[in-house]
Amino acid sequence: MTTVNVAIVYYSAMGNVHALAHAAAEGAEKAGARVRVRRVAETAPAAAVAANAAWERYRAEHAEVPEPVHEDLVWADAVLWGTPTRFGNPSSQLRAFIETTGPLWAQGKLAGKVYSAFTSSSTLHGGQESTILALANTFYHWGGVIVPPGYTDPVQFQTGNPYGTSHVAGAPGNQVAPSEVTLQAAAYQARRVTDVAAALKAGRAAA
Repeated sequence: MTTVNVAIVYYSAMGNVHALAHAAAEGAEKAGARVRVRRVAETAPAAAVAANAAWERYRAEHAEVPEPVHEDLVWADAVLWGTPTRFGNPSSQLRAFIETTGPLWAQGKLAGKVYSAFTSSSTLHGGQESTILALANTFYHWGGVIVPPGYTDPVQFQTGNPYGTSHVAGAPGNQVAPSEVTLQAAAYQARRVTDVAAALKAGRAAA
């Protein structure tokens, strides 16, 4: 199979999206991809982070995750984007990075790549699908190839979201980590993205 480069770019405050991102990385690697995992910069005030013990603990325990740069997107054949749901939209932290990509878009360097997204929310109907669809609006503007997981694997019938892997974390202070099934769904989504990106790359090379 053609080897592809997969970037996983995400924001996480409590560690739930972080867990999904690393499950996705494992899935992409097992599918033969070269993988970069990047977490966008924290833009919330330090006082806000310090006021939430779980938020502060997560940042301290995972300070080693590098932040994305534009070169990561240029390098990638496919990018999986992860974000918590914020009022049915992607987090402002992830959007802040996305909104720096105008120069790449203007040069056509984001077109033709495979894109997919995953999310986490506090409640069952917390805007998961609208968050993923909101990210897709950006992918349309970039000229990307959107690859959702769909119902293309048995694990998808257990997690139930064809738009992208989604986790219900619960209320702040009483959150639960992604289940093994949800992590399997994230890994599957990344494998599917890798397979489609590899097929596209091979087809373009043969054209």
